[in-house]
Amino acid sequence: MSRAVKTLEIPRLDLDPAGAPIDEISAYLDRLNIRIPIDEINWEEFDYKPDVRFAMAHTQHEILLKYYVNESYFKAEKTESNQMVYEDSCVEFFVSPADDGIYYNLEFNALGTCLMGVGTGRAGRQRGNWPVISEIRRKATPTELIRQSETGLFSWELTLAIPLKVFFRHSTGRLTGKTFRANLFKCGDKLEVPHYVSWNPVETPFPDFHRPEFFGNLKFV
Repeated sequence: MSRAVKTLEIPRLDLDPAGAPIDEISAYLDRLNIRIPIDEINWEEFDYKPDVRFAMAHTQHEILLKYYVNESYFKAEKTESNQMVYEDSCVEFFVSPADDGIYYNLEFNALGTCLMGVGTGRAGRQRGNWPVISEIRRKATPTELIRQSETGLFSWELTLAIPLKVFFRHSTGRLTGKTFRANLFKCGDKLEVPHYVSWNPVETPFPDFHRPEFFGNLKFV
């Protein structure tokens, strides 16, 4: 039996339209006191579930997103855009701004290194180039602060301010009143114990995040 499609209402923050500082955005998202879990285990052979949550808001021209991660296994090696960050401790945001089958995958390791692609499926994706990726403002936890705690967990956060112009194959206008289809993920292909968890369930035989038919809904209010 298919599980219900999740829907989130994304609140608007009245920040500087020219772009509030990323530190300010990070603090605003903390004060929302909303932590949405990324906790769907979709494949029994990958049953490790880190504690991963996110907060999301928007301005008229940016999606604001913050991940809060606590995990038992950690790696952050990729430092160049479009390297395979999904092999590290990785959070991901897949989003489709229109009903045309096109979606963007934005993938980040704990350093904030980004892999970006766009297309209609896993095959034949167009990579985002550096001028596009560089538009995404990021605030990552300093690496020297990411240490294994006495409880055995690595804790880190990543704040993103994603301007709509990053979705370069679409003209989205203002966000208020729009609904995007999306899913959010946490993975780590080359960690000691790999894992693949999602916000909205993915009902495939094997791990595959490139399945827009399993996206949920983000309603920008």
